[in-house]
Amino acid sequence: MPLKEQLIQEIETLPENLLTEVLDFTGFIKAKWEKQQNPQKLEADEPSRKLSPVLRGSKAEDLLKFVGTWQGDDFEECLQAVYETRLSS
Repeated sequence: MPLKEQLIQEIETLPENLLTEVLDFTGFIKAKWEKQQNPQKLEADEPSRKLSPVLRGSKAEDLLKFVGTWQGDDFEECLQAVYETRLSS
């Protein structure tokens, strides 16, 4: 089965509340890829990017349920990404 079909199949089985997280994550991956492909274009677009929030609908209160649940070895990398995106907002 092609990868795209596998992704669609997995997405279709997700509960509704996880779909927002998947959408945010795919937006992050796409933005990261676009930045690597054409860094000059994104720098020119920076003022317009400041108008839209990075995490739609998320508040600090909403994120408290995830405190102490980090899994994986990329914490420093993710923290740096948050730091960089929050500085430009």
